[in-house]
Amino acid sequence: MSTAATGGPALARLAALLADDTRARICLALLDGRAWTAGELARLAGVAPSTASDHLTRLVRGGLLAEERQGRHRYVRLADPSVAQLVEDLAAHAPATPAPVRSLRAARADAALAYARTCYDHLAGRLGVLLRDAMLARGLLDATSGLALTPTGHDWLADLAVPATRLGATRRPLVRDCLDWTERRPHLAGALGAALCDRFLDLGWLARGGGRAVRLTPAGGPALALALGVPPADLAPATAAGAGSGRA
Repeated sequence: MSTAATGGPALARLAALLADDTRARICLALLDGRAWTAGELARLAGVAPSTASDHLTRLVRGGLLAEERQGRHRYVRLADPSVAQLVEDLAAHAPATPAPVRSLRAARADAALAYARTCYDHLAGRLGVLLRDAMLARGLLDATSGLALTPTGHDWLADLAVPATRLGATRRPLVRDCLDWTERRPHLAGALGAALCDRFLDLGWLARGGGRAVRLTPAGGPALALALGVPPADLAPATAAGAGSGRA
């Protein structure tokens, strides 16, 4: 029997898990890499707790979410980085249909997410794309035969105290592209993307904002520009008025 014949039903079942607005919103929210309670996700999705619980059970049984219980609380998160990649890739291929911005506060929130956010555990948005582009331009990454870290890149990581050798020993790919759903271009994912995001946060170059948003700190802007070899102006966020996507 062909792979198409045996794999078709399984693929259809997987697609059906995400072919629901509530379940899709839940998976998108969990791209921040945190564990959420069922109650939190119910409020975010605008559904009753019992409805959210049913959706979460289906997503857990389908292998997209993992859960743990602490007392009476049920916490869920994306099952692993490959699920985050799947959700982000699907979102990037979805037609852009931005909702009208209702307030300046909403416009600023959209601008912050489009500029820089976490995609599970790595950096996404315009800043995430810029990081990948700058690393390629400096010869820290090479994309000739698939994305790879160069010897110069190993030295650069050592200067940042990022253990590239240990990262490469994990089962997770060291570097890979992840299609960014607001920029529609790849940002840097894989074990290295996650390690750089953590390191920039530890150094105080980045700080977490609301939800998935992250922001450059006053000290982080010049430091990251110097590390990447780009003009500091290239790292400047867009204004709220210029952030029309609303998709982040």
